[in-house]
Amino acid sequence: MIEQLFVLLLVGFTYPIRAISKDDLLVVSVATNETDGYHRFIRSLNVYGYKYEIYGLGQSWKGGNIKYTSGGGQKINILRENLVRYKDDKTKLILFSDAYDVIFTQSPEVLLKKFETLQPARVVFGAEDFCWPDQNLQYDYPLVESNEKRFLNSGGFIGYASDIYEIISSKEKIDDDDDDQLFYTKIFLDETTRTKWSIVLDKRADIFMNLNGAADEIEIPVRDDEVYVHNSWTDSNPIVIHGNGPAKKALNYLSNYIARVWLPTSGCLQCRENVINLTKIEDQQQWPLVYIAVFIEYPTPFLREYFEKILNLTYPKNRLAVFIHNQVEYHKNLTEQYMTKFKENKYKFVKYFNYDDDITEGEARQQAITECQEDKCDYLFVIDSIVHIDNPDTLIKLISLNRTVIAPMLLRPEKTWSNFWGDYAEDGFYKRSPDYMDIINYQKIGLFNVPHVAHCYLINGTFLKTFTPKYIDATTDPDLTFCQSLRAAEYFIYLNNEINYGHLIDPDNFNTSLILPELYEIFNNPKDWKDRYIHPDYYKSLEPNSTLQQPCPDVFWFPFLTNQFTQDLIYLMEKFNQWSGSSHADRRISGGYENVPTDDIHMTQVDYNDHWLYILQEFIQPIQQKVYSGYYSDPPKALLNFVVRYMPEYQYKLRPHHDASTYTINIALNDVGKDYEGGGCRFIRYNCTVDSTRRGWTLIHPGRLTHLHEGLPTLKGKRYIMVSFIDP
Repeated sequence: MIEQLFVLLLVGFTYPIRAISKDDLLVVSVATNETDGYHRFIRSLNVYGYKYEIYGLGQSWKGGNIKYTSGGGQKINILRENLVRYKDDKTKLILFSDAYDVIFTQSPEVLLKKFETLQPARVVFGAEDFCWPDQNLQYDYPLVESNEKRFLNSGGFIGYASDIYEIISSKEKIDDDDDDQLFYTKIFLDETTRTKWSIVLDKRADIFMNLNGAADEIEIPVRDDEVYVHNSWTDSNPIVIHGNGPAKKALNYLSNYIARVWLPTSGCLQCRENVINLTKIEDQQQWPLVYIAVFIEYPTPFLREYFEKILNLTYPKNRLAVFIHNQVEYHKNLTEQYMTKFKENKYKFVKYFNYDDDITEGEARQQAITECQEDKCDYLFVIDSIVHIDNPDTLIKLISLNRTVIAPMLLRPEKTWSNFWGDYAEDGFYKRSPDYMDIINYQKIGLFNVPHVAHCYLINGTFLKTFTPKYIDATTDPDLTFCQSLRAAEYFIYLNNEINYGHLIDPDNFNTSLILPELYEIFNNPKDWKDRYIHPDYYKSLEPNSTLQQPCPDVFWFPFLTNQFTQDLIYLMEKFNQWSGSSHADRRISGGYENVPTDDIHMTQVDYNDHWLYILQEFIQPIQQKVYSGYYSDPPKALLNFVVRYMPEYQYKLRPHHDASTYTINIALNDVGKDYEGGGCRFIRYNCTVDSTRRGWTLIHPGRLTHLHEGLPTLKGKRYIMVSFIDP
């Protein structure tokens, strides 16, 4: 005890306690490669104004990888080589930190005040809850309080330069493959050396926070409009946050908010840093070359729109190339049509693999990487068939963000299903992160470091010059394998939700055995169904100050369905081709007798009645409540929904009659004057005729009592209408 006290007195005399200046502090680290983690580390140092020196860049890492799972002795040797110039400096403070998995979160001034509170200690190591790498040494450690960290972690320490140099030089020879943490641990556990250099552990995580085993202790509250790290267990606000061991995913999560990357009032600050502005490159021939990789791995509805949106990307077409893998025979003809369109638009065509080429999805995705690497493309833009890029500026925006791998956020409309994971469980599969709902609901907007993306992402070609992501693993899905390979190499995957880029299709119940499968997708993909089939002017009819056309008393007219819908419905009925023949005898209806028969096909016959009833509720009922106020029936009921066909050589007109309905809709399915001549509807009581019908427009009129009407003769061609008797 007397000897230890003498050493402490000697230390205090040799190094008198004084106020420490920010200029005395130097952060040092060892890094051989400039990885994503390295750039994140450097950014945090710059944000808070630290002076720093990085040693070892460009050197070969003899430990075999950049994760420091081995070869820690090389770190010590590199430090020894570079800190020799500070070996006699008794005033300079050296803070060593790992680089790839560390973020600084407060200023040097705050850090130095915390260091001063730990004096007379001259060297402070970070502490953690695990005794590593030799668990047998745990019994040699001093005991600590229950809410304190007991064991040394070598990922971060701070001390006077002369002491640090003596410590790392205390052993004459250190092999590059030696373990650095074991080296420092033995020095700390030796009471003589611990006292000689006045070494303590930051057991309350005031400066150094090692996340392994302690991520649940961390909160990220806001103070003065800045997100900071708070340890609820030690009641401290640590500064140097270290994602040691398996805690790297916890650090990646925190990195989305700390170190001034995101502020509650200003939003995403890192979104504005190091951006690429392509518009400054006036010669578009100098724009980056982008390979678009198209993957059609399962039957997918609305594929035509998918291709059209790729064609509509605002990017020079001759700076785009296309790689296509189609596993679905059903999509062969459409895919080949768009191959032709790509060529006509001057895209560079790279390669096309069809379903009969015996190449798996993983192999195809791997081949796209290879094609990009061999052709030295600048970016590879992966777009699976379920991705609809609704925003034409998507590609330009993603390039501008200047990341290694970045995905636009995409959702299934009105669902929480997206193209990314916020977290993953121990088995490697999906786990919801605390901020997932905030991100998908645009309550938090910015760039997010996430562990997994799928279906649509942009890969930087510069990155592909030094690393090849993997897609092929017999036990794992290609997208999972891809993201796992990136995480294993400690490359970051980013998600951006600053703008609405597009959405995801739900392909799960797409039935290609139907005559026109997309026509039936109103329940699975309502947004895309509406975009294809609802007239763009329909919604104007619902505007408060809009007035619907009224060609006859209490008969209203409004645009409802697109030409595509009317064309598809006619095609469906003709392919089904079981027209009733205008017979009074009709087994399809109750009682088996039709008083005023038409040549028709019921929606029930083509399994479309449920779909049509939903259409009536979703689109017709709001119009009905507007034009016939005071009548409310939800949902509207309709037992008879049918397509009628008129032609001169068969049934060409319909005698006067009342409909068995409270109100009726009558939709023109083709063009008068083009597809047929004549036709129309005459309301007898009012002597009012509607004969200039418009394709896709709907007549809505009362059914009983007041609106006796007849179908006027069709003189030439074929006339098709869709009729519903609503609320009989």
